[in-house]
Amino acid sequence: MPQTSLPSPIGPILLRAEEDLLASIMIGAEAGDDTTGDALLREAAAQLSAWFAGRLDRFNLPLSPPATPRGAAHRDAIAAIPYGDTASYGALARMIGSAPRAVGQACRRNPFPIVIPCHRVIGAGGSIGYYSGGAGIKTKLWLLEHERRHASKEGR
Repeated sequence: MPQTSLPSPIGPILLRAEEDLLASIMIGAEAGDDTTGDALLREAAAQLSAWFAGRLDRFNLPLSPPATPRGAAHRDAIAAIPYGDTASYGALARMIGSAPRAVGQACRRNPFPIVIPCHRVIGAGGSIGYYSGGAGIKTKLWLLEHERRHASKEGR
């Protein structure tokens, strides 16, 4: 499976591809065998680098499909949260006819952190909730603050 590592302000990020689809993004992991010759991985690394630089707020990458239609509904709801904004587990659940716990599980199992922005999903009343990527809540707080800072600069 082609893979590459990307340095970032939140630690190394491992990108993996399978065929012509991005298979996973793992915060805090590095590639053992770096295959940066893969065009999709180069593009994914370029888009993530632009996001970290504040020059990109939407990704255009071919992602491996969710295993179930329910998974697709959860992924689409998470992806619809605007850059620099947040939504609660409950609000997303109501929007797609699901349960807050199911939204939380979708976030926990999200193979594409940042690209499918599960860091934008928060608890009721604005509590930070949980984050499974990188250094956990510390990483989630960094990602949220990064987006807020760049969204306010650009008037997004």
